This record gives sequence, structure tokens and C-alpha cells, in this order.
Amino acid sequence: MDHDSFLALVRYNVDGLVPCVVQAADGGEVLMVAYANEEALRSTLATGDAHFWSRSRRELWHKGGTSGNVQRVVSLRLDCDHDTVLLAVDPAGPACHTGAVSCFRDDANGGAATTPAGGAATTPAGGA
Repeated sequence: MDHDSFLALVRYNVDGLVPCVVQAADGGEVLMVAYANEEALRSTLATGDAHFWSRSRRELWHKGGTSGNVQRVVSLRLDCDHDTVLLAVDPAGPACHTGAVSCFRDDANGGAATTPAGGAATTPAGGA
């Protein structure tokens, strides 16, 4: 699908943002979740590097632009409702600002994980 057709399908929230799930292209681990506006998605598509909208700084954010931990985007997909973007990336380094590979690993979130009643305790790749 061409870029303009893809962008026309994206359903942004009332703030003009869409959640983005960032996944490692080589294994599928979820690395982080961020938000993008249309400008960020256009920048991502134009450059091949992941761009997002920083809600705290209220500015366009080139992931890894300062740290060097850029994320080269392999593909972008919309979910069935077109209101979430899945980015498959080849990361040049850790995704998390803590230095962890993923924001969802125990070394990033302090072990903040649990299982539901009756659920089997499992540890995702990279967990403690």
C-alpha cells in the first residue's frame, strides 16, 4: 500500500495521536509503546527511522536521535480498527530510556508483572 493510502486509514484519537506498539522484527518481542501524530508517521515513512510524538515535551521525537539507539522500521501495520499502529523494527540499541532492551523487561519495570488467578507463571524473553 502506498504511504498516503496508509496514512488516510489511520484513526487518530481526539488529541490527534495514535498508539504505536514497537516490536523487534527479529523475534517479535514488544520493545515499547509510544504515540504518533500524522507528522511523526510521515517522518517515519520518509526516513525509515521511527518517529513519535513526545506527549511530555510536546514535540516530534526521532527515537534514538540523541542516544544513537535508532529504530530502523521494517514495516508498519494497522490493527483491525485502524486505531493502533504496529511497527516492526531493527533496533540499534536498547528501546527503553532505562537502558533495558524492552520497556517491559524486569530490569526496566522493577519486576512489575503478575499473572491472573489460575494463570501459569511464565517469563517472557529477557524477563528475570
